[in-house]
Amino acid sequence: MKIAITGAGGFVGQLLAEHLLNADHEVLLIDIFEPPVPSKASSKSSLATCIKADLFSDSNSVIPSDLDAIYIFHGIMSAGSEADFDLGYRVNLHSTLNLLETLRNKCKGVKVVYASSTAIYGQPLPQWPSESTLPTPSSSYGTQKSMIEYAINDFSRRGYINGFTLRFPTISVRPGKPTQAASSWMSGMFREPLQGLPSSLPCADDFEAWLCSPRILVQNLLHVLTLQRDSLPSHMRQINLPGITASVKEMLEALETVGGRQAVDLVKREQPTREIKDMLDSWPIRFDVTKAMDLGFKRDEQFVDAVRDFKDSLDE
Repeated sequence: MKIAITGAGGFVGQLLAEHLLNADHEVLLIDIFEPPVPSKASSKSSLATCIKADLFSDSNSVIPSDLDAIYIFHGIMSAGSEADFDLGYRVNLHSTLNLLETLRNKCKGVKVVYASSTAIYGQPLPQWPSESTLPTPSSSYGTQKSMIEYAINDFSRRGYINGFTLRFPTISVRPGKPTQAASSWMSGMFREPLQGLPSSLPCADDFEAWLCSPRILVQNLLHVLTLQRDSLPSHMRQINLPGITASVKEMLEALETVGGRQAVDLVKREQPTREIKDMLDSWPIRFDVTKAMDLGFKRDEQFVDAVRDFKDSLDE
Protein backbone atom coordinates (compact mmCIF):
# COMPACT_ATOMS: atom_id res chain seq x y z
CA MET A 1 0.00 0.00 0.00
CA LYS A 2 0.97 3.63 -0.48
CA ILE A 3 0.50 5.31 2.89
CA ALA A 4 1.13 8.87 4.07
CA ILE A 5 1.77 9.98 7.66
CA THR A 6 1.45 13.63 8.67
CA GLY A 7 3.35 14.70 11.77
CA ALA A 8 5.71 11.90 10.77
CA GLY A 9 8.66 13.37 12.64
CA GLY A 10 6.94 12.88 15.99
CA PHE A 11 7.16 9.83 18.19
CA VAL A 12 3.94 8.12 17.04
CA GLY A 13 4.65 8.92 13.39
CA GLN A 14 8.14 7.46 13.57
CA LEU A 15 6.96 4.36 15.42
CA LEU A 16 4.22 3.66 12.88
CA ALA A 17 6.50 4.42 9.91
CA GLU A 18 9.02 1.90 11.22
CA HIS A 19 6.42 -0.88 11.22
CA LEU A 20 4.89 0.08 7.87
CA LEU A 21 8.26 0.25 6.11
CA ASN A 22 9.38 -3.06 7.58
CA ALA A 23 6.14 -4.56 6.24
CA ASP A 24 7.17 -3.30 2.76
CA HIS A 25 4.60 -0.52 2.39
CA GLU A 26 5.52 2.63 0.47
CA VAL A 27 5.43 5.45 3.03
CA LEU A 28 5.32 9.24 2.63
CA LEU A 29 6.60 10.93 5.79
CA ILE A 30 5.31 14.51 5.99
CA ASP A 31 6.04 17.15 8.62
CA ILE A 32 6.76 20.86 9.04
CA PHE A 33 10.44 19.85 8.98
CA GLU A 34 11.91 17.06 6.87
CA PRO A 35 11.27 13.94 8.96
CA PRO A 36 13.90 11.20 9.14
CA VAL A 37 13.50 7.60 8.13
CA PRO A 38 13.20 5.60 11.39
CA SER A 39 16.54 4.08 12.27
CA LYS A 40 15.03 0.62 12.78
CA ALA A 41 13.71 0.73 9.21
CA SER A 42 16.85 2.10 7.57
CA SER A 43 17.19 -1.00 5.40
CA LYS A 44 13.84 -0.07 3.78
CA SER A 45 14.70 3.58 3.18
CA SER A 46 14.08 3.15 -0.56
CA LEU A 47 10.37 2.79 0.28
CA ALA A 48 10.27 6.09 2.18
CA THR A 49 9.77 9.62 0.86
CA CYS A 50 10.49 12.37 3.39
CA ILE A 51 8.63 15.63 2.76
CA LYS A 52 8.90 19.02 4.44
CA ALA A 53 5.57 20.83 4.08
CA ASP A 54 3.16 23.19 5.79
CA LEU A 55 -0.19 21.47 5.31
CA PHE A 56 -2.02 24.75 5.84
CA SER A 57 -0.77 25.86 2.42
CA ASP A 58 1.02 22.93 0.78
CA SER A 59 -1.29 19.92 1.06
CA ASN A 60 -2.34 19.96 -2.58
CA SER A 61 1.27 19.88 -3.78
CA VAL A 62 2.46 17.01 -1.57
CA ILE A 63 -0.50 14.58 -1.58
CA PRO A 64 -0.37 12.15 -4.54
CA SER A 65 -3.55 11.02 -6.28
CA ASP A 66 -2.74 7.29 -5.88
CA LEU A 67 -2.68 7.29 -2.07
CA ASP A 68 -4.26 4.23 -0.39
CA ALA A 69 -4.32 5.51 3.20
CA ILE A 70 -3.22 8.43 5.33
CA TYR A 71 -2.64 8.78 9.06
CA ILE A 72 -3.22 12.34 10.30
CA PHE A 73 -0.99 12.89 13.33
CA HIS A 74 0.20 16.48 12.95
CA GLY A 75 -0.89 19.06 15.49
CA ILE A 76 -0.18 21.41 18.36
CA MET A 77 -0.68 19.49 21.58
CA SER A 78 -2.97 20.36 24.48
CA ALA A 79 -0.96 22.82 26.57
CA GLY A 80 0.50 24.35 23.42
CA SER A 81 -2.98 24.97 22.03
CA GLU A 82 -4.00 26.74 25.22
CA ALA A 83 -0.85 28.85 25.22
CA ASP A 84 -1.20 29.98 21.58
CA PHE A 85 -4.83 30.20 20.47
CA ASP A 86 -4.10 31.31 16.89
CA LEU A 87 -1.45 28.66 16.24
CA GLY A 88 -3.62 25.89 17.68
CA TYR A 89 -6.50 26.73 15.35
CA ARG A 90 -4.20 27.19 12.34
CA VAL A 91 -2.56 23.79 12.76
CA ASN A 92 -5.16 21.60 14.45
CA LEU A 93 -8.24 22.87 12.63
CA HIS A 94 -7.55 24.82 9.45
CA SER A 95 -4.55 22.85 8.14
CA THR A 96 -6.44 19.59 8.69
CA LEU A 97 -9.54 20.92 6.93
CA ASN A 98 -7.32 21.96 4.01
CA LEU A 99 -5.83 18.48 3.94
CA LEU A 100 -9.27 16.85 3.95
CA GLU A 101 -10.30 19.07 1.05
CA THR A 102 -7.22 17.94 -0.89
CA LEU A 103 -8.05 14.31 -0.19
CA ARG A 104 -11.65 14.85 -1.32
CA ASN A 105 -10.50 16.28 -4.64
CA LYS A 106 -7.48 14.05 -5.38
CA CYS A 107 -7.97 10.72 -3.56
CA LYS A 108 -11.69 9.98 -3.39
CA GLY A 109 -12.40 7.05 -1.08
CA VAL A 110 -8.94 7.06 0.54
CA LYS A 111 -8.73 5.54 4.02
CA VAL A 112 -8.14 8.34 6.55
CA VAL A 113 -7.05 7.51 10.09
CA TYR A 114 -7.34 10.58 12.31
CA ALA A 115 -5.63 10.81 15.69
CA SER A 116 -8.17 12.40 18.00
CA SER A 117 -8.10 12.48 21.79
CA THR A 118 -10.14 11.85 24.89
CA ALA A 119 -9.73 15.63 25.41
CA ILE A 120 -12.90 15.99 23.30
CA TYR A 121 -14.75 15.05 26.49
CA GLY A 122 -15.32 17.37 29.42
CA GLN A 123 -17.20 17.37 32.67
CA PRO A 124 -19.85 16.46 33.64
CA LEU A 125 -19.61 12.90 32.34
CA PRO A 126 -21.16 9.51 33.03
CA GLN A 127 -18.93 7.01 34.80
CA TRP A 128 -18.21 5.11 31.58
CA PRO A 129 -18.38 7.51 28.61
CA SER A 130 -18.65 5.95 25.17
CA GLU A 131 -18.77 7.11 21.58
CA SER A 132 -22.41 8.09 22.11
CA THR A 133 -21.51 10.50 24.95
CA LEU A 134 -21.83 14.13 23.89
CA PRO A 135 -18.39 15.79 23.59
CA THR A 136 -18.14 18.90 25.78
CA PRO A 137 -14.45 19.85 25.50
CA SER A 138 -13.08 22.31 28.04
CA SER A 139 -9.91 23.17 26.11
CA SER A 140 -9.08 24.65 22.71
CA TYR A 141 -7.28 21.40 21.84
CA GLY A 142 -10.35 19.28 22.57
CA THR A 143 -12.56 21.72 20.68
CA GLN A 144 -10.33 21.60 17.59
CA LYS A 145 -10.22 17.80 17.67
CA SER A 146 -13.99 17.61 18.01
CA MET A 147 -14.51 19.89 15.01
CA ILE A 148 -12.34 17.67 12.80
CA GLU A 149 -14.18 14.57 14.04
CA TYR A 150 -17.44 15.99 12.71
CA ALA A 151 -15.80 16.92 9.40
CA ILE A 152 -14.48 13.37 8.99
CA ASN A 153 -17.95 12.00 9.72
CA ASP A 154 -19.45 14.23 7.03
CA PHE A 155 -16.74 13.57 4.44
CA SER A 156 -17.17 9.82 5.07
CA ARG A 157 -20.97 10.01 4.86
CA ARG A 158 -20.66 11.70 1.49
CA GLY A 159 -18.21 9.05 0.24
CA TYR A 160 -15.30 11.46 -0.21
CA ILE A 161 -13.09 9.53 2.22
CA ASN A 162 -13.20 6.33 4.27
CA GLY A 163 -12.55 7.90 7.64
CA PHE A 164 -11.71 6.35 11.00
CA THR A 165 -11.30 8.62 14.02
CA LEU A 166 -9.31 7.08 16.85
CA ARG A 167 -9.54 8.77 20.24
CA PHE A 168 -6.16 8.12 21.81
CA PRO A 169 -5.59 7.58 25.51
CA THR A 170 -2.48 9.25 26.90
CA ILE A 171 0.49 7.33 25.47
CA SER A 172 3.01 6.29 28.10
CA VAL A 173 5.90 5.76 28.18
CA ARG A 174 6.98 8.04 25.30
CA PRO A 175 10.73 8.24 24.61
CA GLY A 176 12.46 11.41 23.46
CA LYS A 177 11.98 14.92 24.74
CA PRO A 178 9.03 16.35 26.73
CA THR A 179 6.14 17.60 24.60
CA GLN A 180 3.69 20.48 24.93
CA ALA A 181 0.97 18.09 26.06
CA ALA A 182 -0.57 18.71 29.48
CA SER A 183 -0.04 14.98 30.04
CA SER A 184 3.68 15.07 29.17
CA TRP A 185 4.64 14.30 32.78
CA MET A 186 2.94 10.89 32.48
CA SER A 187 5.90 9.81 30.37
CA GLY A 188 8.50 12.10 31.93
CA MET A 189 8.08 10.60 35.39
CA PHE A 190 9.43 7.32 33.94
CA ARG A 191 11.58 8.40 31.02
CA GLU A 192 13.95 10.69 32.92
CA PRO A 193 14.34 8.72 36.21
CA LEU A 194 15.05 5.49 34.33
CA GLN A 195 17.95 7.37 32.74
CA GLY A 196 19.15 8.82 36.05
CA LEU A 197 17.58 12.25 35.53
CA PRO A 198 15.10 14.19 37.70
CA SER A 199 11.49 14.65 36.63
CA SER A 200 8.46 16.60 37.83
CA LEU A 201 5.10 15.29 39.00
CA PRO A 202 2.26 17.83 39.18
CA CYS A 203 -0.50 15.59 40.59
CA ALA A 204 -1.36 13.89 43.87
CA ASP A 205 -1.22 10.13 44.43
CA ASP A 206 -4.97 9.71 43.90
CA PHE A 207 -4.99 11.36 40.45
CA GLU A 208 -5.96 8.80 37.78
CA ALA A 209 -5.34 8.75 34.03
CA TRP A 210 -6.39 6.70 30.98
CA LEU A 211 -3.22 5.27 29.46
CA CYS A 212 -1.98 3.11 26.60
CA SER A 213 1.49 1.77 25.88
CA PRO A 214 3.26 2.56 22.57
CA ARG A 215 3.39 -1.17 21.79
CA ILE A 216 -0.38 -1.59 21.96
CA LEU A 217 -0.99 1.73 20.20
CA VAL A 218 0.99 0.73 17.11
CA GLN A 219 -0.80 -2.64 17.00
CA ASN A 220 -4.12 -0.80 16.97
CA LEU A 221 -2.95 1.70 14.34
CA LEU A 222 -2.00 -1.16 12.03
CA HIS A 223 -5.27 -2.94 12.76
CA VAL A 224 -7.26 -0.05 11.26
CA LEU A 225 -5.85 -0.93 7.83
CA THR A 226 -7.80 -4.22 7.99
CA LEU A 227 -11.20 -2.63 8.78
CA GLN A 228 -13.83 -2.37 6.07
CA ARG A 229 -15.80 0.82 5.40
CA ASP A 230 -19.06 -0.74 6.61
CA SER A 231 -17.58 -1.74 9.97
CA LEU A 232 -18.87 1.63 11.22
CA PRO A 233 -21.96 3.69 10.31
CA SER A 234 -21.14 6.12 7.51
CA HIS A 235 -21.82 9.18 9.72
CA MET A 236 -20.29 7.95 13.01
CA ARG A 237 -16.62 7.12 12.52
CA GLN A 238 -15.30 7.61 16.07
CA ILE A 239 -13.66 4.83 18.09
CA ASN A 240 -12.46 5.16 21.69
CA LEU A 241 -9.22 3.19 21.72
CA PRO A 242 -8.80 0.81 24.67
CA GLY A 243 -6.69 1.99 27.58
CA ILE A 244 -5.99 1.17 31.18
CA THR A 245 -6.69 3.36 34.21
CA ALA A 246 -3.77 3.97 36.58
CA SER A 247 -3.39 6.28 39.56
CA VAL A 248 -0.24 8.27 40.28
CA LYS A 249 0.33 5.91 43.21
CA GLU A 250 0.18 2.92 40.85
CA MET A 251 2.48 4.71 38.39
CA LEU A 252 5.07 5.27 41.12
CA GLU A 253 4.79 1.64 42.19
CA ALA A 254 5.40 0.57 38.58
CA LEU A 255 8.44 2.84 38.42
CA GLU A 256 9.84 1.32 41.62
CA THR A 257 9.20 -2.21 40.34
CA VAL A 258 11.18 -1.55 37.16
CA GLY A 259 13.74 1.05 38.24
CA GLY A 260 14.09 0.66 42.00
CA ARG A 261 13.73 3.19 44.79
CA GLN A 262 16.51 5.33 43.34
CA ALA A 263 14.33 6.05 40.29
CA VAL A 264 11.34 7.05 42.42
CA ASP A 265 13.53 9.43 44.44
CA LEU A 266 14.25 11.39 41.24
CA VAL A 267 10.54 12.27 40.85
CA LYS A 268 9.95 15.72 42.34
CA ARG A 269 6.50 17.09 43.21
CA GLU A 270 5.45 20.45 41.84
CA GLN A 271 2.28 22.54 41.62
CA PRO A 272 0.68 22.78 38.15
CA THR A 273 -0.70 26.03 36.80
CA ARG A 274 -4.44 26.50 37.30
CA GLU A 275 -5.01 26.11 33.54
CA ILE A 276 -3.17 22.79 33.37
CA LYS A 277 -4.84 21.47 36.54
CA ASP A 278 -8.30 22.34 35.23
CA MET A 279 -7.50 20.64 31.92
CA LEU A 280 -6.21 17.46 33.56
CA ASP A 281 -9.14 17.29 35.97
CA SER A 282 -11.63 17.60 33.09
CA TRP A 283 -10.37 14.46 31.31
CA PRO A 284 -12.28 11.20 31.88
CA ILE A 285 -10.37 8.27 33.34
CA ARG A 286 -12.47 5.25 32.32
CA PHE A 287 -14.29 4.44 29.09
CA ASP A 288 -16.74 2.02 27.61
CA VAL A 289 -14.60 0.51 24.83
CA THR A 290 -17.05 -2.17 23.75
CA LYS A 291 -17.03 -0.89 20.17
CA ALA A 292 -13.23 -1.05 19.90
CA MET A 293 -12.99 -4.51 21.41
CA ASP A 294 -15.75 -5.82 19.12
CA LEU A 295 -13.76 -4.45 16.14
CA GLY A 296 -10.65 -6.36 17.23
CA PHE A 297 -8.57 -3.64 18.88
CA LYS A 298 -6.21 -4.62 21.73
CA ARG A 299 -5.62 -3.29 25.24
CA ASP A 300 -2.80 -3.39 27.79
CA GLU A 301 -3.12 -5.94 30.57
CA GLN A 302 -1.24 -3.94 33.22
CA PHE A 303 0.51 -0.58 33.20
CA VAL A 304 3.82 -1.85 34.56
CA ASP A 305 4.34 -3.63 31.22
CA ALA A 306 4.59 -0.24 29.48
CA VAL A 307 7.32 0.81 31.91
CA ARG A 308 9.17 -2.45 31.30
CA ASP A 309 8.89 -1.92 27.53
CA PHE A 310 10.59 1.47 27.87
CA LYS A 311 13.32 0.11 30.17
CA ASP A 312 13.97 -2.71 27.68
CA SER A 313 14.32 -0.14 24.86
CA LEU A 314 17.00 1.63 26.90
CA ASP A 315 18.84 -1.61 27.48
CA GLU A 316 18.81 -2.26 23.72
